Amino acid sequence: MYNFIRSLTEGEKRQLTQTALPYAKNALGRSISKDSLDYHYGHLYKAYVDRFNRGEGDPDFNEAGAFLHDIYFTQFREPTSSNKPQGKSLEFVETHFKSFDKFKDEFKLVAMKIQGSGWAYLASNGEIKTIKNHEIKQDIVLLIDWWEHAWSLDYKWDKEKYLDGQWRIINWDTINQRL
Repeated sequence: MYNFIRSLTEGEKRQLTQTALPYAKNALGRSISKDSLDYHYGHLYKAYVDRFNRGEGDPDFNEAGAFLHDIYFTQFREPTSSNKPQGKSLEFVETHFKSFDKFKDEFKLVAMKIQGSGWAYLASNGEIKTIKNHEIKQDIVLLIDWWEHAWSLDYKWDKEKYLDGQWRIINWDTINQRL
């Protein structure tokens, strides 16, 4: 499902690659600024990949950090005024939450309970779950980065406004593929 691990030939050490953004760095408008993308994607996500490939630090932490950022950054598109799920994702949301608005409310409740750093995500079984720190999870459908670096440059302390901005840029076609 995710393609940040480079294919290996026999005898080669496993290497990670940073997935290219499927949009321009200035394409996400006010939801995620170019400055935030330069810092978050261009520095932090890249650092997880580079440290893993050089064998520096905790390899599990670095691999999970790269894995989660790959999922996170590849699920966005340019913002639209009425960005709502359609197709499989709409069916999924309505089955588990009755409406998109109820889903967003429930997601916000779960995400706002995170103290410190972590991730909030919609799982393939319809639950909204959290990840403390970094951890590879195989059931991620939609993922929101809840580490301070994800929101502080653009939103300062307003995590709710950050989350509201995320809904404007989710690429529901990508979410449909993950389902």
